[in-house]
Amino acid sequence: MFVLAHLSDPHLGPIPEARLSELLGKRFFGMMNWIGARRRNFGASTLAPLMADLADQHPDHIAVTGDLVNVSLPAEFDTGATFLASLGTPDKVSVIPGNHDAYVRSALKYHLERWAPFLAGDDTHPDTPLDVASFPYVRRRGPVALVGVSTAIPTAVFLASGKAGKAQRARLAALLRQLKEEGLFRVVMIHHPPVGERHSHRDLRDAEEVRAVLAAEGAELVLHGHDHRASLSYVPGPGGARIPVVGVPSASAGPEDGRGAGRYNLYRISGEPGAWNCLMECRGYQKGLADVALRDSRELLGETRAVPA
Repeated sequence: MFVLAHLSDPHLGPIPEARLSELLGKRFFGMMNWIGARRRNFGASTLAPLMADLADQHPDHIAVTGDLVNVSLPAEFDTGATFLASLGTPDKVSVIPGNHDAYVRSALKYHLERWAPFLAGDDTHPDTPLDVASFPYVRRRGPVALVGVSTAIPTAVFLASGKAGKAQRARLAALLRQLKEEGLFRVVMIHHPPVGERHSHRDLRDAEEVRAVLAAEGAELVLHGHDHRASLSYVPGPGGARIPVVGVPSASAGPEDGRGAGRYNLYRISGEPGAWNCLMECRGYQKGLADVALRDSRELLGETRAVPA
């Protein structure tokens, strides 16, 4: 059995000091949002005990689906790198960027540079600089293939939308096809959810096209963040299959957060091609309880059976 952990949107604080010139434009409004709401709802006092609980579970791998930072100040990405290293070595932890990790165009390079060991694919040479063409990346771990898609694009003030783009979708289709031939359990990591209804300023602009890729090529599991809510949806896969799409609340959210208390999920993956099993275990805070009171619930996400010839 392979155990995969999934967390998202820690929004690591506090926001570091910055020059006035760095806080002009979109960053200014992001800073006001942090001061007005986020710093009260997200914090190390919530995140640290949750991550300690995760460490006690000894997962085989950890998937982090973006938004480690808040307004994409350079120093925030160093904090993000330290956080990723605290979870495990780069071969045990995979990350993709979220919209806050590409908050402004001038900061687009920072996650590519400073988180490179955690978002480089198996076939990426250590000396090769990463860029947008590095996505989606693939990491093969036992029976599982993690496919990291980036929907992180710089957007205007008050926008938090994302986009995979035509070129990345084409590469995603080819990878999913190849990984199926290899007989691997394919896990797609994507920050913006490709399913569900949300305001246009927060949506995945090419969600329909991403769903079309999944419908044509298939995947066993899709993990996302962005909404700060626990969610379980399904999208069509090939031949009438249903692909589970799972979101988690912010890992730093307190027990009273209106969108959902801090949580991470474990996925216990077993079986073989044509007969996979995936059991989801949810671990997180209970609303109304300020102490570390982790709930533990399980749900069978997907169960396939080989069809006799």
